[in-house]
Amino acid sequence: MIRPGLVSITFRKLAPRQIVDLVVQAGLDGIEWGGDVHAPHGDMAAAREIAQMTSDAGLAMPTYGSYYRVGHPDEVNFADVLASAVALGTPSIRVWAGKSGSAEADAAYWDRIVADSRRIVEMAAEEGVAIAYEFHGNTLTDTAESARRLLETVDRRNLHTLWQPPKGSTVEENQAGIDTIAPWLGHIHAFAWRIEKGQTIRLPLSDHKIQWKEYLARIDKLGGERFALLEFVQGDEPDRFLEDAATLRRWLVEI
Repeated sequence: MIRPGLVSITFRKLAPRQIVDLVVQAGLDGIEWGGDVHAPHGDMAAAREIAQMTSDAGLAMPTYGSYYRVGHPDEVNFADVLASAVALGTPSIRVWAGKSGSAEADAAYWDRIVADSRRIVEMAAEEGVAIAYEFHGNTLTDTAESARRLLETVDRRNLHTLWQPPKGSTVEENQAGIDTIAPWLGHIHAFAWRIEKGQTIRLPLSDHKIQWKEYLARIDKLGGERFALLEFVQGDEPDRFLEDAATLRRWLVEI
């Protein structure tokens, strides 16, 4: 089962209360709260306040969107990240698999990311929290094959990966990518864009109906429960978000 939600950093300029109200209005089920603006790492007061208002609205918090870069522990204290996740009551923390793309990373860098991954996964496990890599360029999870290699090497039960369509990828590549990481697949970041003259142009989600319905149906067949979390709406506009939310909800019913 796939449930619809929102990544809060889609609206960095809005306060948490405004985001909660928007998500309720949109008829979505949950929010991934970001650790940069809305629920800063280590800010327990903010985390508890957000947890309360989210819970009161009947919304889930499937994951905490941290900005912890695995292998770079001096930049963000993972203990602060974990404390915020526990205060929020979320079962999972999103982290970034380093700062280097898989094609550029040498063996020493891979070892560094693997070692730190194991460290934070074990810390999180003590609190009953899972870890999920952001599926993103300029990290070791920039391709499905590299993500699988990292997940298999770290080899921890409470380690997963998120998924989103990489820039410039084809539908066929994305279908194969989903299959490659299927055993570790957590939540999904959903958006629509095109690359034009090197620039990313955001589109209504409905413009990628064929692609997204295929991805969602494929993922739904894996079983289990996960969220499709909307991100990057056109113009950062609430009205566009409401349209995308209606589109996503309709697709999830149809599949």
